[in-house]
Order: sequence, then C-alpha cells, then structure tokens
Amino acid sequence: MEIQTSGKPIDSLLEKVLCMNILSSDYFKELYRLKTYHEVIDEIYNQVDHVEPWMTGNCRGPSTAFCLLYKFFTMKLTVKQMHGLLKHPDSPYIRAVGFLYLRYAGDPKTLWNWFEPYVKDEEEFSPGSTGRMTTMGAYVRDLLLGQYYFDTLFPRIPVPIMRQIVSNLEKMKLPSKHAGVTGDSTRHGSDDTARRPPSVKAALSVSFGQRAPHRASTRDSSPVRRTLPPPPPSYDRNSSDDLRRSPSSRRSQSRELSDREYSDRDRDRGRSRELDRDRDHDRERDRERDRTRNRDKDRDRAMDRDRDRDKDRDRDRDRDRDRERDKDKDRDRERERDRDRRHDYDRRSKYTERESRRDYDRSSRDGSRYNRETSSRRSRSRSRSRSQSLQARNDHIDHRSSPLADGSKEKTSASANLAKLRDLYGDTGDQKGGAMERGTHRDNSGEEVIRLGGSSWK
Repeated sequence: MEIQTSGKPIDSLLEKVLCMNILSSDYFKELYRLKTYHEVIDEIYNQVDHVEPWMTGNCRGPSTAFCLLYKFFTMKLTVKQMHGLLKHPDSPYIRAVGFLYLRYAGDPKTLWNWFEPYVKDEEEFSPGSTGRMTTMGAYVRDLLLGQYYFDTLFPRIPVPIMRQIVSNLEKMKLPSKHAGVTGDSTRHGSDDTARRPPSVKAALSVSFGQRAPHRASTRDSSPVRRTLPPPPPSYDRNSSDDLRRSPSSRRSQSRELSDREYSDRDRDRGRSRELDRDRDHDRERDRERDRTRNRDKDRDRAMDRDRDRDKDRDRDRDRDRDRERDKDKDRDRERERDRDRRHDYDRRSKYTERESRRDYDRSSRDGSRYNRETSSRRSRSRSRSRSQSLQARNDHIDHRSSPLADGSKEKTSASANLAKLRDLYGDTGDQKGGAMERGTHRDNSGEEVIRLGGSSWK
C-alpha cells in the first residue's frame, strides 16, 4: 500500500530552481540505472555524508541526498518501505532521507503519526556539511516545526495541524520551538550566507550564471559590473604642497582622476565588447562546425540509403534470377516427365499389341485344331455309318430269298437307317433322303438301299 500523500506534484512541493537543478544534473541522470528500492538505499549508504539540499564549496549543484530523495519520489514508496527507511540501522542518513520524503510528500494530517515514535530518538549525526552534531529526535522536531530547511522552503503545514503538533510536543515535555538544527527559521538569517546561496534567487544565480541580489558585495563582485579600481594617486612633496596651496590644482587633479577613470571604464567596455565579439565569433564558428557536421551526417545518411537501395535492388535481381532458374528447372522436369510418360505408353502399347497377336495366334491354332478334331470326328462317323450300311446291305442280300411277308420289316429298317443318316448329315441328308425317297417310289426295296450309298458302295 502506498503512503498517503498530499496529492500535489513533486515539482510544486520542491522549490522550482532546486527541482530544475536536480533534473538537469548529471548525477541524477546516472541514477536511472537504479531500478529497486534496495539499490537506492545502498547508494545513500555509500555516497551521502550530509542532507543539505545544495552541494558545498565551489560546486553549486544539488546535493547527492536530494538527488536520491527525488529518485524515491519517482518510485512512490509503500508503507512497508517507509518503515524500513525510518528504522534502518546502518546509516542515520538513510533515516533522514526517509523523514525528508514524509515532510515533502506526506499528507500533513499523517505527519505526527509517522514522526511521533522518533521525536525522542537519541542517535547522533551531522545533518549539515559543517560537522555540527545533533540527535535524530531534534532533527525530526525541527522538520515538523520549521518552514525553512537550510534556506529552502518546506511545504506549508496548515495552522490547525501545526497547533496540534506543538500541543503534542508540550504534552511530551519536549521543545516546541525551532532549535536551528536544520538552519535558521528565516531565509536571510544564516551565518554562512557567503558560503552557500541562501535563497531561490541565489540558487538561480548559481545555476544560471546570474548575480545574487541579496548579498551586499554582489554588485561590486559581479563580473559584469566589475570595473578596475582607480590607481592610487602618487603624491610627492611638491605636489602635496601644491595641492595644499591651490584648490584649483586639486580640482584639476580630481578632473584628471575622473577622466582616467572614464578612460579605464571605456577600456574595460572595449575589452568586454571584444570579449563578446570573440564569444560571438566562437559561437558562430561552433554553429558552422555543427552545420558542417550535420551536412556530413546527412550526406553519409543519404549514401547509406543509396547503398541500401542498391543492395535491395541487387537482392531483388538475384531473387528474380533464382526464380527464373527454378522455373527453367521445373520446365525441364516436366519435359522429362512427359518423355517418360510417352515412353511408358509406347512400351505398354507394344506389349498389348504383342499380347493381342499372341492371343490371335493362339486362338487361330486352337481353331485349326478344333476343325481338325471335328473333321476327324465326321470321318469316323462316316466310316461308322458306311460300315453300318454295308452290314445292312449284306443282311439284305442274305435275306433276299425271304418271302414277301418280310418286306415290311425291311422297309421299316431302311426308314430307321434313313432317320439316322438325317441326324448325321442334316439338310443334305434331308435332300439325299428326299432323292432316295423318290427313288424308292420308282424301284423296289433292294434298289433303294443301293441308291442310298451311291455308286461308290458297289
């Protein structure tokens, strides 16, 4: 669960100049590599040695502690993480950064609940860069009671809540007034004003190269308004006597001094103009160099673009060539397939033709064999019928002398033989039978049998 905050953006809680300096500092940009809460705590442990908002000495940038504090603002700490900060045993500066987080971002209604367990804390440390030691309880009380923190502004606590805090401190028999641990309670009352810019304008002057109007010696020490002091007059005895003697000589001498001062001022103005001219010239040279560099970069970019375009064109050409080659290969494959198909078809047709010829030869041989067999059967049946007719003739000759009463029997046997011959020879037999019947009507029965066989039977 996140800490209950006032709901205002951080840019409106911190002084604007301090916030701008933090966001533009190189150290804060290096803190982008820190991704977790524990990494930021390790950085505080290793780097922070005071919790003032500004660096000391000639470097007028934001302090390490406030850069890390702003890093915590961007992470939006949870209640559990805040308890871990306030109770951290390794470094008092880790705890101090946690209290600063609550004083800037926390809801004023919840400040007393967070700070109450620590208003009597006896751990000693030095919140400022001067090395002045104090207790954590005094530091926490000054955070609650003070409106200024080392000459920077805290978010204002509503008057009813401030009265409640003072009342609670009095009930606990603790000091209810600002002790000066975090700087004086007014902006311009600090003793080390010359050492550190004591206001927003001073910080602005440090950050953006302007002068600090709150310092008495600023106008004289400003590099813009600084003029060379007039050289001390060299007095000798004669001149001192003349000066004492004649007031006109004193006036002429003062006029000479003022003229010299004006000439020195003009000289300084000329120098400053020359410096400005040189600066403008350097600036113009840098701009021209940047333009040339940008032109070179644009030219290199255009050349790279043309090179990439040529590469793409060559790649497309190679791709088209490969496609054509593949099409030719496919065409050759199709031709080979058609050739193989035709070859298979010719081989198959030749085989079927050979097989049909073979079948035809086989069938013709079978037919000739069948004809031979049928003819042999017919010859056998003929020889059988001849033998039967010959036997019948012999029988007829043997019984020729029989009485006429047996004639009917012979006629019956002849008609039976005629029926057998009709069965064997078909219509021809019928025609022959008709001829034989006609012959029988003319002749007797014996001549009829002879005519059935023909002349070959005799």
